Amino acid sequence: MIIVDNVLKARQEQGKPIRVALLGAGFMAQGLTNQIVNSVPGMRMVAIYSRKLEKAFHVFEYSGLKDIIVANSQVQLEDAIRAGKPVVTEDAFLLARSEQIDVLVDVTGSVEFGANVVIEAFKHKKDVVLMNAELDATIGPILQVYAAKCGVILSACDGDEPGLQMNLYRWVKGLGLTPRVVGNIKGLQDPYRNPTTQKGFADKWGQNPAMVTSFADGSKISFEQTIVANATGFVVKSRGMSRGLDYKDDIMKIGKLYNIDELRRLGGIIDYVVGTPLTKVYCLAEHPDPKQQHYLGLYKMGDGPLYSFFIPYHLVHFETPNSIARVVLFRDSLAKPLGGPVVEVCAVAKRELNADELLDDYRMYMTYGEAANVEEMCQKRYLPEGLVEGCKLKRPIKKDAVITYDDVELPPNRLADRLRGEQYRHFRGETWLADLMKGRQSAPGLSSRPPSPGQPKNTEILAGSTVST
Repeated sequence: MIIVDNVLKARQEQGKPIRVALLGAGFMAQGLTNQIVNSVPGMRMVAIYSRKLEKAFHVFEYSGLKDIIVANSQVQLEDAIRAGKPVVTEDAFLLARSEQIDVLVDVTGSVEFGANVVIEAFKHKKDVVLMNAELDATIGPILQVYAAKCGVILSACDGDEPGLQMNLYRWVKGLGLTPRVVGNIKGLQDPYRNPTTQKGFADKWGQNPAMVTSFADGSKISFEQTIVANATGFVVKSRGMSRGLDYKDDIMKIGKLYNIDELRRLGGIIDYVVGTPLTKVYCLAEHPDPKQQHYLGLYKMGDGPLYSFFIPYHLVHFETPNSIARVVLFRDSLAKPLGGPVVEVCAVAKRELNADELLDDYRMYMTYGEAANVEEMCQKRYLPEGLVEGCKLKRPIKKDAVITYDDVELPPNRLADRLRGEQYRHFRGETWLADLMKGRQSAPGLSSRPPSPGQPKNTEILAGSTVST
């Protein structure tokens, strides 16, 4: 977004930088903070939440900042930001409620935690940028409804794959073409990878083995492509998309993988392949005008009917400040769902699972995620991969079988479950999930992760209000 740079320079000259706070203090938080502190005029990283304060300290120190203040109360936080001091806290809700913060950036990857903090931010008229694809893919549509109700913006981010693809998609549409495939490229696909197998790679790059697992086992790309599907209306040809199809040929010829008549019938699809050189994302589009087809041929775009547009890299935290500026300064939401969910991510057993086992979180040892059309998700009552943690199995599950709501007992009182039930009711008129939870939320013998400091034990959705259908 070339226009962003001049507006940010103006904010810098006016002494009114955009005040940014981070939820999370991992690898991406470290890179983003360093980028904003040292390379982005008109923007200031003011505060970081982490469950471990030493990690938040490290993120600020990595960027060269010192004199860091620990805030345990709202007054401490506000005073420190006013004084120009970087702030760290173990209470994410202080950030959501702060009058000295313009926008929150969520880099946690947690659906339940993210849902609670994002709703609290909305209550306090605060914009949110998500580097949390899991939250966006699981309950993003209903969160957008609440964002609109509160007059704030919820957005995906530039640089990361969903934002990268949506920028390309919007640009291609702006040229007058009709996109038919929006695709992602992976270097590896193995659904059975886990934090143990990925530890070596993670250690080499200073990353979290669990997060690296989600890249390798296909869960992350399923979340990412779901966001793109919901923002374009595109579907998957079948559950799991291409499931690791190798394509190492010329990106300009990748259209040969697809049947144009099928694409037209479906309207458009999301997909991914493995191993394509010099490519990170691609958009295949057709042009209805023979005159323009002639020009596309002249410009060495091939003979069609599918013309290939692509981007060779994704630079994540380098570009994320563009999203922050687009949200705060231009009220532009990147990768906003068109309406209700079109595609979702279901949970699939990574190994043989036994009755009475408690599922670990996504990106771990027990499940991987696959993108599925929402009709299949609803009809078969699939459990979403973003909400597997803490679910207790009622029966054995075979390896590579999809786990359903009927297979598990849910942890009690999760806000994300309530929001997902409301998402189905609001957009699809389906009440089965909300009705199912009513009988399970108070089931005995189940436990859930305790709330973070400052989090209400029974969080109400916007003070108990629900979105009318």
